Amino acid sequence: MALFRASSDSASIEGRVVTLRAPEMTDFPAWAQLREQSRDFLTPWEPIWPSDDLTRGAFRRRLKRYFEEQRADQSYAFLIFRREDQGLLGGITIANVRRGVAQTGSVGYWIGAPFARKGYMTDAVRTLALFAFDQMRLHRLEAACIPTNAASIALLEKSGFRREGYAREYLCINGAWADHFLYARLRGDRV
Repeated sequence: MALFRASSDSASIEGRVVTLRAPEMTDFPAWAQLREQSRDFLTPWEPIWPSDDLTRGAFRRRLKRYFEEQRADQSYAFLIFRREDQGLLGGITIANVRRGVAQTGSVGYWIGAPFARKGYMTDAVRTLALFAFDQMRLHRLEAACIPTNAASIALLEKSGFRREGYAREYLCINGAWADHFLYARLRGDRV
């Protein structure tokens, strides 16, 4: 894994088959197209999208929020690209970064429907974990997934996360409060 400057503001992280890079305005057309193409696939696992979610203005506001949260060391958002051709695959984030005695953050991710179950997200999660532990100096990464999301459960477990608990009505997903399995991976955990 290598961290380098891809442009004036975007750090990139190289995985085995993916590159993680902070989103830029030039990513908007590919991002909006992939999100729209994957809407039905993503809907059961995500919060309800705002009515203007796929507009250029909403994307610009999203990038502004990402920049502010990263500058405050609260959250780090990346888009996932296939290394061989830089095609956009999805997104991944370390959010809710807590420093001090916790040194932890929460991982969230999405992948476009055409790229699901092809190993890209496994590489992205593993690459992000290395970045979190080595570059950010976090001790712990947390993740949550809906108990019926077998693909996400398998992904987390394959990526070295261990199930630690069950949270009732943990997040509002697709308009309803949903129970979640809680997972974590520690810096010293073997994958």
